[in-house]
Amino acid sequence: MTEQDIEAGRNNAIISYLTIFGTIIAFYLNNENKNEFASFHIRQALGLWLTFFALGYIIGSFDSWAISLGFYLFFAVLFIYGFTNALGRKAQAVPLLGDLYQKIFANLGK
Repeated sequence: MTEQDIEAGRNNAIISYLTIFGTIIAFYLNNENKNEFASFHIRQALGLWLTFFALGYIIGSFDSWAISLGFYLFFAVLFIYGFTNALGRKAQAVPLLGDLYQKIFANLGK
């Protein structure tokens, strides 16, 4: 990725981490010009949001504040990590799950 590609896709990459609606909006904004940097972060944010909602449904059935707190803290760290990478113009995958999201959503945004 060149510096021009990163700069052109930076706004969409940042938007993608702002709620699930931000991910959808960034996907459609990136649909016309297909920026590699934005696509990387959109795939990552989409994976984080889908995993958050799927696991959140299961975690909610435990009715334990300790489990819920650990769950929210885990995803908060991952979202902050991805968001700061988008702000810092880096295409680094989030720990543990980022590479998996890139493989699963490989054709998304191409």
